[in-house]
Amino acid sequence: MPTLIQMELSRRELLASSATTVAVAGVAKEVRAAGARGKELQNTTEVTFKVNGDPQRLTLDNRTTLLDALREHLHLTGTKKGCDHGQCGACTVIVDGRRINSCLSLAVMHDGNKITTIEGLGQPGNLHPMQAAFIKHDGFQCGYCTPGQICSSVAVLEEITANIPSHVTENLMQQATVTAEEIRERMSGNICRCGAYSNILDAIHEVAGVPA
Repeated sequence: MPTLIQMELSRRELLASSATTVAVAGVAKEVRAAGARGKELQNTTEVTFKVNGDPQRLTLDNRTTLLDALREHLHLTGTKKGCDHGQCGACTVIVDGRRINSCLSLAVMHDGNKITTIEGLGQPGNLHPMQAAFIKHDGFQCGYCTPGQICSSVAVLEEITANIPSHVTENLMQQATVTAEEIRERMSGNICRCGAYSNILDAIHEVAGVPA
């Protein structure tokens, strides 16, 4: 049976152990709090890029998409937010010559990039040939998806010129050509709920200088 002295020592050891545990927990809490404060300081990033030829510098929440940076921070509302899941193509813009769905791309990923939106392709009185062709061939109805359709159309012709193959390219050893099949395949990521597809196809053919 433990003596009184042994029991006293046990109580002392227990109290000492408890005090140590409280102290360690307190230190850990302070470390976590300091880490959290450090993370708060890193929640934003300064991003510099060229949009439609103009240098832009923005301090953005790291979670901001390129689409929201363009619309909410630069007020370039021509680029539309459709599905916000990269499935409709309404948010298509051109980054360093390549088309992307801006709703799926974080703005901080594009530091130093050159970005072209529908506003940068042309303006009233000085339309891009693709914009003029869409008007001529009535390549839209409600017009909501049209900015993305036009940006994608411009990039499609550049892809074909650069001989970038698609899933329907017949001969990978020869220069890609503008055909209805090529255009339909390459434009398949841009949805027109009004169903103006045939007119969009005609507009792209005209700009390419190829009979529809």
